[in-house]
Amino acid sequence: MKPPHGARLLDPYLSSQTAEDLLATVDGQPWRSDLKRRVQHYGWSYDYRARTVSPDMRLGPLPDWLAPLAHNIAQISEFDAIPDQVIINEYDPGQGISAHIDCAPCFGPAIASLSLTGGAQMELRNTHTDDRISLRLEPRSLLILSGEARYDWTHAIPARKSDVIKGVRQPRTRRVSLTFRTMKLMNRKS
Repeated sequence: MKPPHGARLLDPYLSSQTAEDLLATVDGQPWRSDLKRRVQHYGWSYDYRARTVSPDMRLGPLPDWLAPLAHNIAQISEFDAIPDQVIINEYDPGQGISAHIDCAPCFGPAIASLSLTGGAQMELRNTHTDDRISLRLEPRSLLILSGEARYDWTHAIPARKSDVIKGVRQPRTRRVSLTFRTMKLMNRKS
């Protein structure tokens, strides 16, 4: 089965050196560990329990080391503004993320997920038809979800220590991903 309309995978999106440099910068920043996985928030924080964002959750502009990447992602046709919110997630082998659709009232029409390290299978499920597909997210790849893929399909990374790729079991390694989104609260074009 083909990926849903609005799902596009750019692989690779970053060079090996750029990914290594970015990972070193990420690892030099403080991690929050109030979830089952470690996270970093930039631009805006996000309330995972309430699945909301409010004006008082603004953290400030993206740091200098993330802003150029956000500007580059804004050049991708699915984006209508420069992403102003980034969540960095760290997944150790055995960790995943539950099936969800990124908060429609909170975030703009496109979401971009950059995998820096550690490939993983992402499972997508259509909320209307229950159709399912898997996408392999390789290190340095960028997944864009917009349109139908953004609003009508959940996405998840099953919590397991390995994935079966083309019949071969591949152990997972530490995965770090950056999710770029635009906040609807800003009501602005960039």
